[in-house]
Amino acid sequence: MVRTLAIDCGGTDLKASVLDLSGALLAEVVRVPTPYPLPPARFLEELATLSAALPAADRATVGMPGMIRHGVVVQTPHYVTESGPRSAVVAEFVRQWEGFAIAAAVSRRLGIPALVLNDAEVHGAGVVSGRGVELVLTLGTGLGCALFDAGRLAPHLELSQAPVGSGLIYDTYVGDEELHRLGPAVWSRRVHRMFVGLRPVFVWDRLYVGGGNARSLTPAILANLGPDIEIVPNTAGIVGGVRAWEFSA
Repeated sequence: MVRTLAIDCGGTDLKASVLDLSGALLAEVVRVPTPYPLPPARFLEELATLSAALPAADRATVGMPGMIRHGVVVQTPHYVTESGPRSAVVAEFVRQWEGFAIAAAVSRRLGIPALVLNDAEVHGAGVVSGRGVELVLTLGTGLGCALFDAGRLAPHLELSQAPVGSGLIYDTYVGDEELHRLGPAVWSRRVHRMFVGLRPVFVWDRLYVGGGNARSLTPAILANLGPDIEIVPNTAGIVGGVRAWEFSA
């Protein structure tokens, strides 16, 4: 039986478990706050610590914020900061992260094959059907995005950095900080406006909405999402660790 270590790395916390090929958990999810500062060397040690608290695995899937191409970090938003999301960016951390061969480094540190993707892509692997164009948006510290076409993962789009207007980008427009500042009702209307605006851009067959803050969407907004939009559990970020190997093949 192939066992997959799945690690969901967010701006706020790190979560991990080991799953069988059906996606069933073989251990309780281990969760720790995301430590800062977090250059690559410390990140790898945090993953090793999480792994040590869980049963042995045959392979690892890591989902992390930012743009990851072919196992290499193009850019990551939170881990280059001094003390976490919205804090000052540290130039040295930017230098260390950009171009870092994260998949190879994780594989060496854990001693097993490793797949490293954007965290929304792993989340999406846990929920998509493999039919048609499927968009996954995750609402958390910021906005995550993953696009699948007929069960194949498309090149990553860092939608979170797209401008919305008034100096805002999607990452701040619907991010965790705005949820707490505006409250669920106003924030939920913002999220709904985002869905309306993105529909003609992607013309999706299905939109999946996940992430920890999806549960803050108000009943009034949920009732008006339409049949092609589905709210999915945040646990998909772990469960997707198994299916990610299939969708990224």
